[in-house]
Amino acid sequence: MFGKEDFGEGAEETLRQILKVCADRTKTYYIGGYSLAGLFALWAACRTDLFSGVAAASPSVWFPGFSDYLKENEIKSGEVYLSLGDREEKSRSPVLATVGDRIREAYALLSERGVKCVLEWNEGNHFKDADVRTAKAFSWVIKNRSDG
Repeated sequence: MFGKEDFGEGAEETLRQILKVCADRTKTYYIGGYSLAGLFALWAACRTDLFSGVAAASPSVWFPGFSDYLKENEIKSGEVYLSLGDREEKSRSPVLATVGDRIREAYALLSERGVKCVLEWNEGNHFKDADVRTAKAFSWVIKNRSDG
């Protein structure tokens, strides 16, 4: 995004490795993360029904083509937590500035499809309190688990 190197390759292989580690179907698994990891978690939850919930804190839903991907694919998880900093969509980068509209679209789409979902706005830009935001995301997903 900010340099000359492409990124985005390797998601399929990363998911394959995660699925190997999460092979015990008697356990409950959640997926999530912050920024690009949050985007990966949303993407992965469209690929497999293994994850009971998705904790997507400030996910990079501005990523080109992701909105269309989400429209064309169903999230297979019961709960989805979305969050964004209230200053993230005020970026000078035209691509990053779309993040607010994209997160609202994702929330509306998931809600329309009957996914138990929340969109929480946090104070600050993308880099403020990433650890706390991520913990809040996982806490909400676990607390709102529908199968337990």
